Amino acid sequence: MTKLSVNINKIALLRNSRGRDFPSVAWFSERCLRLGAHGITLHPRPDQRHARYADVAALRPLTARFPGAELNVEGYPTPEFLDVVVAGRADQCTLVPDAPGQLTSDHGWDLVGDADRLRPILARLRAAGIRSSLFVDFDAPDLARAKDLGADRVELYTEPYAVHFGGPEQNRMLDGFARAAAAAQAAGLGVNAGHDLNLQNLAAFLAIPGILEVSIGHALVVECLEAGVDRTLGDYLKIVAA
Repeated sequence: MTKLSVNINKIALLRNSRGRDFPSVAWFSERCLRLGAHGITLHPRPDQRHARYADVAALRPLTARFPGAELNVEGYPTPEFLDVVVAGRADQCTLVPDAPGQLTSDHGWDLVGDADRLRPILARLRAAGIRSSLFVDFDAPDLARAKDLGADRVELYTEPYAVHFGGPEQNRMLDGFARAAAAAQAAGLGVNAGHDLNLQNLAAFLAIPGILEVSIGHALVVECLEAGVDRTLGDYLKIVAA
């Protein structure tokens, strides 16, 4: 079964807009876990405009209270970010090639050009007992290299699929993502996925075999505002369970 990790960045953005702990990131995360979510994802950026480094330490004891729940910390691997991830004992660290002021993630790693940088970072995460994942484009020609660099998983950047969902290119995109997942799995990598997945497009995407985890935040929070947290989480969990 695919696991659902709820990205809480948008809750953190609302919190930060008023300068106090409301809405509470910890409260929202706990509610999602109590409703059956399998983990919590946060992506602190260097300016900490939404998720903050302090949230990592605050959420780790929370996820530990729920058997099997995991804390996934995403981000660009600056020295400060890596120190926070290791000190916070995240279950998984997803490395994303974001520029410091980037609005949102929009591309994966260059697994050839970035190899020398990534290899020691992945080794550090492994030594700390933290599962690693690299954010990658589905059409990258060298996905198997992620295994050689020391990664445990890749996360497929799914916006190209989401953009074409419901259109004439949907099936072609799905075929491309299925080939990417199969190539990664053949190399011994686990496969995660995320970015712009939602209640409308998720089920079709999960027809791809072996997707271990999806990380969903922006759409899920919007859908919670529209339909309520209980109903929205329930609908997502039915999809991943199927």
